[in-house]
Amino acid sequence: MAKCIMVQGTCSNAGKSLICAALCRIFRQDGYKTAPFKAQNMALNSFVTADGREMGRAQAVQAAAAGIVPDVRMNPVLLKPTSDVGSQVIVMGKARGNRTAREYWGDKRALLPVVKEAYDSLSAEYDIIVIEGAGSPAEINLRQDDIVNMGLAKLVDAPVLLVGDIDRGGVFAALYGTVKLLEDDEQARIKGLVINKFRGDVDILRPGLRQLEQLTGKPVVGVVPYGRFDIDDEDSLAERLDSAGGAQQVRIAVVRLPRLSNFTDFSALARVPGVGVLYADRPAQIKDADLIILPGTKNTLGDLKWLRESGMEAAIFQQHAAGTPVFGVCGGYQIMGETVSDPTGAEGGGSLHGMGLLPVDTVLRPQKITTQSTGTLGMLSGMLAPLSGMAVTGYEIHMGHSVCRPGALPFARLLRAEQPAFEDGCQAENAYGTYLHGVFDAPGVASMLARTLAARRGVMLSGAAYDAVRYQEEQYGRLADTVRQSLDINMIYRILEE
Repeated sequence: MAKCIMVQGTCSNAGKSLICAALCRIFRQDGYKTAPFKAQNMALNSFVTADGREMGRAQAVQAAAAGIVPDVRMNPVLLKPTSDVGSQVIVMGKARGNRTAREYWGDKRALLPVVKEAYDSLSAEYDIIVIEGAGSPAEINLRQDDIVNMGLAKLVDAPVLLVGDIDRGGVFAALYGTVKLLEDDEQARIKGLVINKFRGDVDILRPGLRQLEQLTGKPVVGVVPYGRFDIDDEDSLAERLDSAGGAQQVRIAVVRLPRLSNFTDFSALARVPGVGVLYADRPAQIKDADLIILPGTKNTLGDLKWLRESGMEAAIFQQHAAGTPVFGVCGGYQIMGETVSDPTGAEGGGSLHGMGLLPVDTVLRPQKITTQSTGTLGMLSGMLAPLSGMAVTGYEIHMGHSVCRPGALPFARLLRAEQPAFEDGCQAENAYGTYLHGVFDAPGVASMLARTLAARRGVMLSGAAYDAVRYQEEQYGRLADTVRQSLDINMIYRILEE
């Protein structure tokens, strides 16, 4: 059975996911076969495995850092919020319907055997398991039937590193308070403290570190500096959503829908030299955009209502009429159509007229399509004509079935595993839509789109060609180097051995 170590945090977004990814890469560099694990994840940014199962993107990223293929066992339970009080529950990669927080809490204990079986099967195949917690273990109202923090640590007998985020302030109080709110046996599981996202001179911090060690009885394993690593983020707390896009030659506006999902679809665009990607939630922010993107959403009808109430729909119409292309992915594609209906209540029921930019009608269904897909773009008209025929690859995650009206032109021709090729999406008058997540990730697609948009502005982009695989490996390497230099890795190995 594998040795294990668990990374918990004093709060959400303390940096647990990236610390876990760094440890996965470090252990791999040191010759150990390593796998990530997170019992329960809550995120709208998900990933589809080769066998068509859905898991949290953070664990897919950690698997890539470990040099292995993502496996749904690495994240057996995924919650995708559909409202402020409810989520779609996905178990071992398959959707089990929507639950309110109260309903899920009542069913939670039944998921423990699923979590344990997934962990045990991974443990039998790997040398080290790097386990990520969720939120904070000091959420004492959630202690009963916990399957993701100290409850899981006890179940698999995992030692714990506790991470605090100094960038948001109050890190000493957060670390001390988290330790002291735990039961004695839970405190004993914490083998070290990590301060993350530090800016400045560590020597100035050292008196505080010594006092923290005295107060908690726990060693500080290290202080990780604040770093900008271009690695896919887990959820809407990601810093890139607050980025202004910068002063760039090409400006792409992604509409920041309230239930925005899979925003990593646009990472490849942001990595093209000269391109700025702005996540916009106010009409003024899209005024000078060269391209407007409507991204995926976990609540198509709800976010369509928000577009209208916020004034964003009217602003998009105005920009589109002035010649700005509009592109929709998954839920964004559905929103751009003529109608969206939910006869079975998959998203609460009802129907709405869409934006009418594409001649498409969508019906939401209980059955969820999750699959990896490849294909080619069709003969595109309008601004994106230079992309015609380019190869694309990605994945589909949707509960909607969209039908183009007679005479409508498809956007792409796709192929799923062991299925015949089919037409996907739609295009009409500088409006384009597709169900393919990752459509910009294939070699050359993001660069060609950027050059096309730049030509409309009368400018020429320059810079090295973007190699996604090489770039990703460089980012993992930078992250691992930073964490290895910042933490006492020998202490971490002793914790693993103990």
